[in-house]
Amino acid sequence: MARLARGKTINPAEIQILHCIQRCVRRAFLCGKDTATGQSFDHRRGWIQNRLEFLASAFGIDCLTYTVLSNHAHIVLRSRPDVVASWSDKEVAQRWLRLYPKRRDKNGDPEEPNEPEMNMIVNNPDRLAELRRRLSDISWWMRCLAEYIARRSNAEDNCSGRFWQGRYRGENLLDEAALLACAMYVDLNPIRAAMAETPETSQFTGAKDRIDDLAARNDRSRLSDHDWQRAGAGQQSGWLSPIGIDERKDELGPDVDTAGRRASRRGFLSISLTDYLELLDWTGRAIRAGRRGSIPAHLAPILTRIGVNDQHWYEVVTRFGKLFKRAAGSAENLAAEARRRGVRWLQGPGARLLSTASG
Repeated sequence: MARLARGKTINPAEIQILHCIQRCVRRAFLCGKDTATGQSFDHRRGWIQNRLEFLASAFGIDCLTYTVLSNHAHIVLRSRPDVVASWSDKEVAQRWLRLYPKRRDKNGDPEEPNEPEMNMIVNNPDRLAELRRRLSDISWWMRCLAEYIARRSNAEDNCSGRFWQGRYRGENLLDEAALLACAMYVDLNPIRAAMAETPETSQFTGAKDRIDDLAARNDRSRLSDHDWQRAGAGQQSGWLSPIGIDERKDELGPDVDTAGRRASRRGFLSISLTDYLELLDWTGRAIRAGRRGSIPAHLAPILTRIGVNDQHWYEVVTRFGKLFKRAAGSAENLAAEARRRGVRWLQGPGARLLSTASG
């Protein structure tokens, strides 16, 4: 089946969640240790992490989690056109000019836009509408990531040519079960690649950022884990979306993050940060040991609430990238997504693993 154009699968006007994969050209270790020369480019993983944090502060897009490996990166993103709609015209102009500045200082850093530069956008309704659309467009986020890293790496190597294999690959995550499995698949990638033994030692992952913040936290008596995550202040992971959603307490609507480090304070799973990290830790240890085992009794209800078949949890997390192509979700949601795209079917043999949770 021919791949559909991204315009048919990604709509910046809708809230969508995508698992994005960006690979280096020929899958070379351009962000790791070059096996031929022995030279290490591991520092570029930090470049990508820093760039993701910057993009989270500029776009109307939530970064849910990420992993940067030696030759590719996984990023889970949620478009937020509702957040962008809440911004003033001036804020839209300011954010765009942070991404594409008209002027730079002697160090190459963007200078603050002046009034004439912003007025060129604000006073042009068509241009303003287009930039609002782009600021909630995941393809533009990935473009701003890929171009920046490619240019910086080529400058460091004093060369030209391709750095990335091509445009990113993206698959729509259609339900919470698919999102949980994908988030853990992404966070556990360094363990599957034998680059780390546990989530807390997995460098350049959303999971490690959150674990490090929890370890450094010193105000447990004042805020719950949920409220602390939503506050984001002083946290290394404060640019990432919180894990949990509390329907009783969380604000409705855009829930804009006023600190400016991320688009919103909206979580993305109906489980707590503690539950997520505990399940992640158990799954990571099972992967590292090479034994499936059985889900501990106190963890099984987490999967039941979300709708994952706990008997197949290990399989769906370790083989997520092979089980789903272009979209991930239950059989019912994959069928609905196929109809939306105007195709007969979408590959998803793993759909049966997400459709029914065992009792």
